[in-house]
Amino acid sequence: GILLFFSPVLLITPILIKASSTGPVFFLQERVGYHGRKFNLLKFRTMIINAESQLDNLKNENTQSGPIFKMDNDPRITKIGKFLRKYSLDELPQLYNVLKGDMNLVGPRPPLPLEVKKYKPEWIKRLNMKPGITGLWQVSGRNDITDFKDWVHLDLKYIEEWSLKLDLKIILKTIPQIFKGSGK
Repeated sequence: GILLFFSPVLLITPILIKASSTGPVFFLQERVGYHGRKFNLLKFRTMIINAESQLDNLKNENTQSGPIFKMDNDPRITKIGKFLRKYSLDELPQLYNVLKGDMNLVGPRPPLPLEVKKYKPEWIKRLNMKPGITGLWQVSGRNDITDFKDWVHLDLKYIEEWSLKLDLKIILKTIPQIFKGSGK
């Protein structure tokens, strides 16, 4: 049902990516999931091909505290990539990760292995639930949250208060966030 709904976007986006930049349509990245199990997260590619190798040169531009990297106006993002990120369309291929069982629709953000290595012991609890495409952090300020401790707090709150009702509430709050174009 959900794949059918998004099928026009899933069919058009690869064409736009290929027409606007060289490289693959999809971006695979190793992430850490439930109880530390590693899996390959699937996204539409939004950056230039060698973006990962340029990260060291941009470390000083990090707008986040803690083990994650975010940057305003990242020069590695392609033009179509900016649009895809703004409306969270780059995340749609993660529905495959959900179908495969690596992720849920709702849950904590799936971290990179390098991020997990920098975790404080109390942050490991984030891995006590499958990661999600959306989560409490995304509907509670998303890009305005710059302190990793606040992300962790929201993820742990979600895990402690989990219910189907809470998941439905987060999904319903995610929809306006997508249409508002609050992604970066």
